[in-house]
Amino acid sequence: MKKSCSESRTIQTDGVLPNDTNPHLTLFGGALMSRIDRVAGIAAIKHCRKPTVTASTDSVDFLHPITLKDAVTLEAFVTWTGTSSMEVFVKVTADNLFTGESRVAATSFLTFVSLDDDGRPTLVPSVYPESEEEQYLFDTGETRAIARKLRREQSKHLALTFGQK
Repeated sequence: MKKSCSESRTIQTDGVLPNDTNPHLTLFGGALMSRIDRVAGIAAIKHCRKPTVTASTDSVDFLHPITLKDAVTLEAFVTWTGTSSMEVFVKVTADNLFTGESRVAATSFLTFVSLDDDGRPTLVPSVYPESEEEQYLFDTGETRAIARKLRREQSKHLALTFGQK
């Protein structure tokens, strides 16, 4: 079974409150990462309609600061799938509520694994793109998957070599 990228599309908008900010009065990176993981997780579940777990946060690129004057919109959707895993792209847009200026403030790729009732990885539907953005992300997904597998192997090696003291 195939599903379109848009079937998993999830959009969340929220404001930035003073307790969300650092000494520079910009949104804490960790606070944004938490929001990214939540919205990506919802998109992953919408795609496979099963429980999922975050397997990795592949990247978070902070492009512009997000301030107290901004509304933050996170848009997530599944861009590429493996056997039991799904790559989710999250685009973070900051909209200045007073000027109307809008900018992409961050982008992120995460990987989620679909689980069966016993908590084991299970098959996910493949995904197909419809828009130009989705097509680009789909076409470049396999390259990111290869890099992700290599990075995971390096992490396993590091953990085995230096993890236990």
